[in-house]
Amino acid sequence: MKKSVFKVENGVKIAFSGVVQKEQIVKMVENCATGQCECMSEETKQKISTMEVEGQDGDVSLNLSGDITQEEIERALAKSKVLNG
Repeated sequence: MKKSVFKVENGVKIAFSGVVQKEQIVKMVENCATGQCECMSEETKQKISTMEVEGQDGDVSLNLSGDITQEEIERALAKSKVLNG
């Protein structure tokens, strides 16, 4: 799976390609939203206003809106149990 993180006007976009299932990214977002993951600090979570998953298996994007940095999201991705488990 390839992950590319981009800073966009209203937040950060993550593009996943290759061996990635949309359901896997949806699960990661749900875990994050319900506090079942420890990939990012509470401070970072509170900065995110919305999380939207788009695309289909093999080409999925995750749009995070809020006052977050690309570096914060790259650190969180590195710690994700869903992605790296």
